[in-house]
Amino acid sequence: MFESAELGHRISKHAYQRELATLRTELLDAQFKLKQSAAFPVKVIISGPDGSGKGETINTLYEWMDPRDLSTMAFAMPTDEERERPDMWRFWRALPPRGRIGIFAGSWYSIAIQRRVETGLHEANIEQKAQQINRFEEMLANEGALILKFWYHLSKEAQKRRLKALAADPRTAWRVTQWNWDRLKTYDKLQQAAGHILSMTNTPWAPWNIIEAEDDRYRSLTTARMLLDAINTRLAETTRHVSPVVKSRKPQLDRRDVISELRLERQPMGRRTYDIELARWQGRLAELSRDPRMRKSALICVFEGADAAGKGGAIRRVTAALDARQFQIIPVAAPTDEERAQPYLWRFWRHIPRLGRIAIFDRSWYGRVLVERVEKFCSEEDWRRAYSEINDFEQQLVDGNAVVVKFWLQISREEQLRRFEEREKIAFKRFKITEEDWRNRGKWEAYHDAVCDMVDQTSTAHAPWTLVEANDKRHARVKILKTICTRLESALNRLEPSETGKRAGKRAS
Repeated sequence: MFESAELGHRISKHAYQRELATLRTELLDAQFKLKQSAAFPVKVIISGPDGSGKGETINTLYEWMDPRDLSTMAFAMPTDEERERPDMWRFWRALPPRGRIGIFAGSWYSIAIQRRVETGLHEANIEQKAQQINRFEEMLANEGALILKFWYHLSKEAQKRRLKALAADPRTAWRVTQWNWDRLKTYDKLQQAAGHILSMTNTPWAPWNIIEAEDDRYRSLTTARMLLDAINTRLAETTRHVSPVVKSRKPQLDRRDVISELRLERQPMGRRTYDIELARWQGRLAELSRDPRMRKSALICVFEGADAAGKGGAIRRVTAALDARQFQIIPVAAPTDEERAQPYLWRFWRHIPRLGRIAIFDRSWYGRVLVERVEKFCSEEDWRRAYSEINDFEQQLVDGNAVVVKFWLQISREEQLRRFEEREKIAFKRFKITEEDWRNRGKWEAYHDAVCDMVDQTSTAHAPWTLVEANDKRHARVKILKTICTRLESALNRLEPSETGKRAGKRAS
């Protein structure tokens, strides 16, 4: 894979100066057009072995372009805060918005390559990581991002020469440490691991550009020219990359589905039974949230449902059992200008809790396949591909030791009307009812179909949906608390059984 980058590519000083004057002007012009259009973000990934000139090239781009619209994200070993969240959390937070160029010095590839070299990850694990990266980059491309990936290649002898030259120059000697010399001994392993991962992640929407890196002038000019050509090409395009999408769920011939089969008109739960059950499950949740094993896990609760289905009341019963210092409620409304400049999942990634904490989403990322679908706030291709992107997102949360509990609260159309009218009559509830709520009632069937599709496509083994019959608020609140406790306790026991559980197991044996 690296053969063409070992041909001795070089640029003379005269040719370099001749090319540079025009190139710098064109780069600034393209950068200005990108900023003015704010049509897409540019994500530049620069990787390669030690001494390959990654830092020098980044500094050169800052010299040739307007640095105010560039941002560089340097990633080394994860911090304690980053280790307590999914691997991709720190990269999501660093994504540049539309109209800007973000340069990643160290990226999601660094983790995969380093683990392959140092721990000899199994082939299946590497392929799984590569597939995850491909889906992530495809999602970015579908959201409009221009992705440029550069690997600066050095032969083993060229790397040794580069390190010696850097060490001999007083201006750069500080950059070469014993760690770099020790890493040179793993050159063959690095090349094998990098070649394998690069070949698996060389996709049409995010191809790799392998550049011979020994000659500074050749490396810098080639990188800048590729960046310029890619931006100009994208600015001239009228269409964008769109991946294939899942097919629609076909309505059942008998019109039965997961929503129509809910028994909404059940016998109401009596006040006495409710008080007993509520205290029981709130007490259990309080115990679980304070369990020492909770420090190794996070809890993410997602509340979706029909208007006036009782999400707010259910959330209050959950938080009543928790320490306010341990949880955060994230109310989700229409995205801000800052959020619209990013991929739609960005605003949710930024709120992912660290281990030991709890996040409660009042509405969530499912807005893409619900309100945005029904109200046509996004294209059909966007909401159709969102199913697989959401499943990937939730899988990463679970892989990061989060427990994801999702609720859809359903009420009948008649019960919704009763609650709407009640809200209009009671002063302290009037703020809950808006013209938009009344308008949405006219789209009841469209939302019904969207919810059924959502459940079919995103109720997975790692993050299943719990459908809650919410005509009776007491029943709904108890079911929600019980479900959270059951799911959380099961997850904590998989990490390490509690002392109570161990004693019970011994007695049973």
